[in-house]
Amino acid sequence: LLIVALAQPVIEEGSVEVKAKSSDITIALDISDSMLAEDVYPNRLELSRQKALELLKDAPNERIGVVAFAKNSYLVSPLSFDHDAVAFLLRELKTSSMSEKGTDFISLLEVVAKSAEEGKKYLLILSDGGDNEDFSNEIAYAKEHEIVVFVIGVGSLKGAPIKQSDGSFIKYKGEIVVSKLNEKIADLATKSGGVYIEGVNSNADIKRMVAEMMSLENKKDLKSKEIKRYIPLFYYPLGLSLLLLLIATSSMSKRQNVQVPSGLILALLLANAPYSHAGLLDFMDLQKAKEAYEKGEFSEAAAIYESHAKSAQNPQSHFNAGNAYYKMGDYDKAIEHYEKATGATKQESANILANLASSHAKKGTREELQKSLEYYENSLKLHEDKATREDYETVKRLLEEQKQDQQSNKDQNKQEDEQKSSQDSKEGDSKSQKEENQKSDAKDSNRSEESKNKEQNGQERDQKASDEMNQSTPQKEEPQKAEELQEQSATKAQTKSRPKEMSESEEQKWMQLLENDYGSFMYRLSDDKPKEDRKDEKPW
Repeated sequence: LLIVALAQPVIEEGSVEVKAKSSDITIALDISDSMLAEDVYPNRLELSRQKALELLKDAPNERIGVVAFAKNSYLVSPLSFDHDAVAFLLRELKTSSMSEKGTDFISLLEVVAKSAEEGKKYLLILSDGGDNEDFSNEIAYAKEHEIVVFVIGVGSLKGAPIKQSDGSFIKYKGEIVVSKLNEKIADLATKSGGVYIEGVNSNADIKRMVAEMMSLENKKDLKSKEIKRYIPLFYYPLGLSLLLLLIATSSMSKRQNVQVPSGLILALLLANAPYSHAGLLDFMDLQKAKEAYEKGEFSEAAAIYESHAKSAQNPQSHFNAGNAYYKMGDYDKAIEHYEKATGATKQESANILANLASSHAKKGTREELQKSLEYYENSLKLHEDKATREDYETVKRLLEEQKQDQQSNKDQNKQEDEQKSSQDSKEGDSKSQKEENQKSDAKDSNRSEESKNKEQNGQERDQKASDEMNQSTPQKEEPQKAEELQEQSATKAQTKSRPKEMSESEEQKWMQLLENDYGSFMYRLSDDKPKEDRKDEKPW
């Protein structure tokens, strides 16, 4: 009867039609070069990508599409209920997929106006605002085509330089560019009927934005489904089985030998029960730690995770504590906790090893980079991951560059030592010649003294001439000093005029950049011909 109850027998009652209502939301991700600025962690583009992924989680019933834009606009994902597919395409998006400069919001609005259906269209822009001072044209276009614009400003008012893929910073008129958040873009949101929120490192801004969008959206019927309704019958066999169980237990014998086997089994189970130490309210502490981590309060999260890891001997808490310490920049503590963490699967173990590698790499010394490389290799043996492979190649390249720089410094020091030795040799020759001259002068002086003792009368003129000779002797080294200075000056001029040659590592780096083929899955949605550069356009 219990088995029949578990089979959940039912009878059909009828059917009902359920309609799904949803709104279309287009996420526009700014991928211009200015989004590489690191005034927010880890940079503006990566933070925007994380917020877009969070929106996919917080709006599971909405149809969402993704567009990337700079000067032109590109389709990343069409409007879709398949959020897993949209998230995959979003994670693969890189700024290296394009090489345009500038940020054109009109191009973006044109794409949204053409691609969406009639009626109100909802657009969420994740951008630093570009460098426009006046958004009146964009506001007018949005109102004309019923586009409600929501904006999350990504970046800071203090700003940061823009690091390129080769490690250098973008310059404009000889000065390093400092890109700042352009708050003027708030006008585009508020005057088109939407909302502007200045971004933060946590997900609080995107959660608030989702709530604002849900309150303003006019949902429409997008699909319907007929669902059959059933009346469950499982409680009939379940009730009968419980009645039979009650009858069976009430008629059991009271003899001791009936209870001994069950008591023995219970004792054995208790004796072999594994040790488990966990607090009744541990889940509340872990939830508090998770919330603190998401808000960017890494110190509080690390303390809670570390306490739970010690009390419950939980390897997952060690891993989470390591992540919190890593975000705080305390890489020694992060390494300590990562080493205590264990993974249930190969992928989890690979992730722990990859985090250990990143922590060692952050310390920067050659020894730490070598450890990092070993951890990356072990991680890739367990699980091949694209991001881990890229980090491995980066650390490997850094080690090679350090080795070449060290060798270059040795060669330079050796050359300087040889030059110094040669100079010291010349100065030694000059000094020895000066001493010989002084000895010779001393002999002449002694000789003149003897002449003075022998010929006290009538030898004063010879003595005066001898004194004049003694005074002029030390000037013999002056012409030699002038020759040495002239030789050193010529050497410096020759060194200065010699062209600086590119090192072998730099040459390989540039050749790799030139040979790389940055393929892209993005399709340009704006005009067939890409927009031409304006004369006043900034190079980011």
